[in-house]
Amino acid sequence: MLVQLSIRDIVLIDRLDIEPGSGLTVLTGETGAGKSILLDAFSLALGGRGDGSLVRADQAQGQVTAAFDLPEGHRALAAAREAGAESSGELILRRVQMADGRTRAFVNDQPISVQALRTIGSALVEIHGQHDDRALVDPAMHRAVIDSAGGLETDVAAVRAAYATARENRSALAREEERIDVARKEADWLRHAHDELTKLAPAANEERDLADKRTGMMQAEKVAVELRDANDMMSGNHAPGAAMLSLLRRLDRRAAQAPALLDPSVKALDAALTAVDLAAQTIQEALRACGFDPRDLERIEERLFALRAAGRKYAAPVDDLAALAEKYADDLAALDAGEVNLVKLRKAADAADARFAALAAALSKARAKAASVLDKAVNAELAPLKLEQARFTTQITVDAAMPGPDGVDRVEFWVQTNPGTRPGPLMKIASGGELARFMLALKVVLADKGSAPTLVFDEIDTGVGGAVADAIGQRLARLAARVQVLAVTHAPQVAARAAGHLRIAKAVADKGKRVSTRVEALAEDARREEIARMLAGATITEEARAAARRLIESAQA
Repeated sequence: MLVQLSIRDIVLIDRLDIEPGSGLTVLTGETGAGKSILLDAFSLALGGRGDGSLVRADQAQGQVTAAFDLPEGHRALAAAREAGAESSGELILRRVQMADGRTRAFVNDQPISVQALRTIGSALVEIHGQHDDRALVDPAMHRAVIDSAGGLETDVAAVRAAYATARENRSALAREEERIDVARKEADWLRHAHDELTKLAPAANEERDLADKRTGMMQAEKVAVELRDANDMMSGNHAPGAAMLSLLRRLDRRAAQAPALLDPSVKALDAALTAVDLAAQTIQEALRACGFDPRDLERIEERLFALRAAGRKYAAPVDDLAALAEKYADDLAALDAGEVNLVKLRKAADAADARFAALAAALSKARAKAASVLDKAVNAELAPLKLEQARFTTQITVDAAMPGPDGVDRVEFWVQTNPGTRPGPLMKIASGGELARFMLALKVVLADKGSAPTLVFDEIDTGVGGAVADAIGQRLARLAARVQVLAVTHAPQVAARAAGHLRIAKAVADKGKRVSTRVEALAEDARREEIARMLAGATITEEARAAARRLIESAQA
């Protein structure tokens, strides 16, 4: 609950500290005393819209701090932790409003976004009034109210889980369908590529090995050319050995005629001829040892060309072609397997959709039943609140074509304020005072159903008096037995039922230079006097004091 509200330099408030207790606390005062200012400041601390005009004149900034004491596990604590503010049970919300319009938000002195502050604030406080923007007037909250009223949280959780599963299965099916569709379009190309690469059969490091071999063979080719030329010179028609042999025979025939002159030449020619024969033989042996075959080089070059052409075609290094062939084989296998998997995914998605539809349909029936009970209970509260001609109904529209995590229902609270008039949405049909009383009736009925720990009612007794005001006071007191209630009121019947009473008034400050709003906690005598003022007006009579005493005694009886 709210344990302290501190306001500094907001409009007419220079310094204000309030410590409301548990139960029902009322705020009273003359019209224009500053009750609306106080609520505007409180709303600012809860994440309401900021405005530079809220800062007190001649001040650079104003600020509002609201401290709450909460049980462990409260959803506001979880929201604060998500926003980066740790707490073990106490939350201190602080909002700084600059005169230039800028604002800053803090929770437990940790800076957070205004949106995060608004989320936390909505879990802590509900403000109901003629200009309500925080209570049950938002149709988006009505479905949650029905679920809470009917105790359907477990059913809602099951529907949400089924919806998440159905969406996940549909997403998986869509992804697989898209993948298979792409694969189908590429299937012919995949088969061609796989067949071509399989036929090519590239091996690991084959390009490098072939290139090295090709380089060696090209070097061997150059040596072989030289050896062939040498062999041709030594063994051909113009080989020197044949001429030398012819010359040796001629000289050898003449050697008998002049041995001393020709023998040395014959011997030398014979030795030279032997050397030439040896050289020719050595060249032939070297040529045979070279082992170069132009056809082998041609085969290697053709293989290299085929591998590199495939690499360019498939935009992959030659060494990756083998892996690419395997990938294409896997893609083709996956295409075949995917068709089977697609059938399984379709069945799973259909089953998940059917489960969600069944759970959502059951939840719709349960909501209709809970709505009927809620409508009856709320309508039973309306007559004492001077809404005896009004009717409260819950409109549930089932649209299976628009499923969501909360099912297929659109829920909205409708009212008919007078017989013969057209019913319509609560926010559009009810006037400010009627709206607040409808909210009071709802909150009384739903007091044990997930209410915020602090409820604020702003002048919900406007335009009523007597028995109606007393009925409002009774219901506020009943509600305050379960949650903390703050009520701004002009009705003495409401004020008489309060556990705490705060009076708001204007006071002159700075030696008459300005007006300031003050709040005073009233003790028993002062409280009786304030209720007497509310009964009598400007002049308080003894009869008014006696009536005030009777009101208080009656309320406490």
